[in-house]
Amino acid sequence: MGFPLLGETLQFFSPNTSSDIPPFIKKRMKRYGPIFKTNLVGRPVVVSTDPDLNYFIFQQEGQVFQSWYPDTFTEIFGRQNVGSLHGFMYKYLKNLVLNLFGPESLKKMLPEVEQTACRTLEKWSCEDSVDLKEATARMIFDLTAKKLISYDSTKSSENLRDSFVAFIQGLISFPLDVPGTAYHKCLQGRKRAMKMLKNMLQERRGMQKKEQEDFFDYVIEELKKEGTVLTEAIALDLMFVLLFASFETTSLALTYATKVLSDHPLVLKQLQEEHEAILKRREDPNSGITWKEYKSMTYTFQFINETVRLANIVPGIFRKALREINFKGYTIPKGWAVMVCPPAVHLNPAKYQDPLSFNPRRWEGIELNGATKHFMAFGGGMRFCVGTDFTKVQMAIFLHCLVTKYRWRPVKGGNIVRTPGLQFPNGFHVQIMEKDQTKQEPEFNKTN
Repeated sequence: MGFPLLGETLQFFSPNTSSDIPPFIKKRMKRYGPIFKTNLVGRPVVVSTDPDLNYFIFQQEGQVFQSWYPDTFTEIFGRQNVGSLHGFMYKYLKNLVLNLFGPESLKKMLPEVEQTACRTLEKWSCEDSVDLKEATARMIFDLTAKKLISYDSTKSSENLRDSFVAFIQGLISFPLDVPGTAYHKCLQGRKRAMKMLKNMLQERRGMQKKEQEDFFDYVIEELKKEGTVLTEAIALDLMFVLLFASFETTSLALTYATKVLSDHPLVLKQLQEEHEAILKRREDPNSGITWKEYKSMTYTFQFINETVRLANIVPGIFRKALREINFKGYTIPKGWAVMVCPPAVHLNPAKYQDPLSFNPRRWEGIELNGATKHFMAFGGGMRFCVGTDFTKVQMAIFLHCLVTKYRWRPVKGGNIVRTPGLQFPNGFHVQIMEKDQTKQEPEFNKTN
């Protein structure tokens, strides 16, 4: 359990460059088995790498377990954020969000997602190189902010994304709220972002609109209803979490995906063949992607599954035991936190042959409509991520535009560090070139 109060927090947060199960987890699995206890930020936590217990935890949401995160995370995301709400209130917010991220909305959104990807890639091709993580994050943030709150960075006097960048830099850091620390900067970034969102909401509430154009309009309609359970504070916390979750995780996944394609030419070739076949089947090769074409991207979805399995962007999913639980000879006391560990599940050699190798074909013939005992990149149970389909749409459409119209080469960076989440600390810089463009490529040595 480590030191009093501090526990094993420092060891848990220590950075590593391993693509395998985090050393903190792997070392304790070897010593104690698939289920063990630790102490994080002064709180006793049971860590589960056992597929059966993980599945049980997700299926018993609201009855035996409930969503829980350390107080430090609650301070960061807001005390009324969707991850801290339970029962009816959580289901209500989930249905509200599905107005934006449900299948019917995504069908209408498809042309805009494609236009954004094509326009962005064209812009990148005019630059010497781009920091892919930073650039994709900006692209996705601008698109999501437009759909959520009609925010346009080119027309706003304040930069909303800058506040989120400060927030993210201290998100996975030791929770010491002292000026100069990453955690303090994180809290200040949230404060600035929330102030901007509140001002936007209040300004919008004073406007008269005949039809709903974005998610803010849905929220305002709900706030106007008599007897509504939605409050302005809950609505603002929801906006904050949606903006963060939509762009940060997807940009990491896309950066990792592009790095993988750079390292695996055969995978790139198979992906190109699928997308070029889509273009050849069209009567008009310049027409936009249809929903039918999107759903036909079989290998692309296998590629996305394999990308998120190995990227392991979410290092832990937290719950709290509502009563004492006995499972496989272990006793989990009432009130203790439980951390489900997706990397241990996704890199389990008993389930995945050669788990560290990138092999999209391992997903052939497997249809995933939610989480399973062995795949939980998007969470599980009733809290399965409502933005999963939105993420897949953005990734698939971006990859389509990238592999059919452009080629690229890494210029700098690409090292991966986990602290404990996935990071590209020095950036992953690539040069983007149109396929028919004879652009002078930079000279670089084998080390780069």
